[in-house]
Amino acid sequence: MSRPLMRTAGAAAVLAAALAASGCSGASSGASSDLGTITMMAPYFEAQPPAADGAAMKKLDEITGKNLNVTWVPNSSYEEKTNITLASSEIPHVMIIQSKSPGFVKNAEAGAFWDLTDKLAKYPNLKTTMPEVQKNASVNGKVYGVFRGRSPIRASVMFRQDWMDKLGLQPPKTVEDLYNIAKAFTERDPDGNGKNDTWGITIPKWGALGTNSPYDIIEEWFGAGNRWTERDGKLVPSFETDEFLQADRFIKKMVDEKLINADFATFDGTKWNEPFLNGKGGIIVDVDSRVSQIVGLFKQADPANYTTKVGFVGNLTGPDGKLRAHPTDGYAGFIAIPKAKVRTEADLDQVLKFLDKLNSKDAAIVLNNGIEGVNFSVKDGKAVPVSPETPEAKAVNADVKSGLAQLGMNVAGNQFYQPKQASDYEQKVYDRRIEVMAEDLKSAVYNPAASLVSPTYVAKGVQLDNIVADARIKYLAGQIDEQGLKDAIKLWNTSGGDKVKDEINKLWQDSRK
Repeated sequence: MSRPLMRTAGAAAVLAAALAASGCSGASSGASSDLGTITMMAPYFEAQPPAADGAAMKKLDEITGKNLNVTWVPNSSYEEKTNITLASSEIPHVMIIQSKSPGFVKNAEAGAFWDLTDKLAKYPNLKTTMPEVQKNASVNGKVYGVFRGRSPIRASVMFRQDWMDKLGLQPPKTVEDLYNIAKAFTERDPDGNGKNDTWGITIPKWGALGTNSPYDIIEEWFGAGNRWTERDGKLVPSFETDEFLQADRFIKKMVDEKLINADFATFDGTKWNEPFLNGKGGIIVDVDSRVSQIVGLFKQADPANYTTKVGFVGNLTGPDGKLRAHPTDGYAGFIAIPKAKVRTEADLDQVLKFLDKLNSKDAAIVLNNGIEGVNFSVKDGKAVPVSPETPEAKAVNADVKSGLAQLGMNVAGNQFYQPKQASDYEQKVYDRRIEVMAEDLKSAVYNPAASLVSPTYVAKGVQLDNIVADARIKYLAGQIDEQGLKDAIKLWNTSGGDKVKDEINKLWQDSRK
């Protein structure tokens, strides 16, 4: 279940304004107007948004047959701008919605956005090949937007390969292997400097529940489930399972034996790579993209020897011998269509046809690679940057980097070119990452409640989850004992968690009828 932001008062105001704009009476099926221009709102991530008159935007207009007019909003203020926009008269045809926030859920269930549940399959590029992800992105079974697909399997264990080689160790396959390697990295002087100055696993300050933290990943390997899990015909939070406690005992054992950095509860996450690079901490459990990032940093520091530093594997087998790969929900928000702007079924069809073209292979290449022959060429099926970089290439690259990919959906998987890596070794690492993630996808255990939105959780979820999240960190740090952790779980229930469970299970049972 996604973690909604706690802005219920603002959400109510947004809801009232949105319903006033839409009339809350459903849209008509009357004749359409000619939507020559499609307006859209989307986030951007650099100092400047993509250029409205740039070559990339012009190419998208050509592919879609529409004039695409995007209001770009800095990502840092996007949630606030979403609420303001929904409460105004300047609503676009299409909006990127980043999460199932209280405002969005209330608006959607009150009829402010088109219900696309039975409509997307009619458009070939909007028909997903990932039904689990589409389900995850839905709100209690209803699809209020085209999800923006992201790789659902990303969990990876990366380790100092040079330390492994020095100590004669093999890559981990099980959680027991992980413990043994962490212990060896801590106690057997893997850097050979004769000092007791290394540790096994580095974990940063990251305690929130259900956010794909190292704790969440390890708990799933033990069988606790992915945020929620089915037990005796009901859904229960993962932290109510015996496996959750087993996993945290395992992590605490490593903390107590100093196999994990002592400052794990406060360590700055922006510096997560540093102990690995500096030869202090030898293991990171995080998304696989960090593998290539770290390889690149080693290359910058020592171009002659960087190929010996990093090894990695995917998800690990639990103590019961089962592999349960930890997936994300598989999407990063969705593209929704407000009824206040798109009032008729005929206009909706025009917008969906536009989105269908925007999710075509040709558009996906522009959004993620740029323009072939301008900023990249294709070699061996991969995108190769032009060299030397021309002013035209710089402009397109800047637009792609800033936010064009935010307009993409990828509901049938990525259709753009993967980047050609800078060296044969880096290409080998990249290709291996793809192979590992594809293999782990077969064992993915999704959150069975990802699509379910409990009213009580919307209102109180963050406060409730903080009860358990804080207790978990305190338990691992030795500030409370296991009974203290169990008491926090009971407090979660008595503070509103019992009601959340009742609501989630009713929604779950209804969805299975």
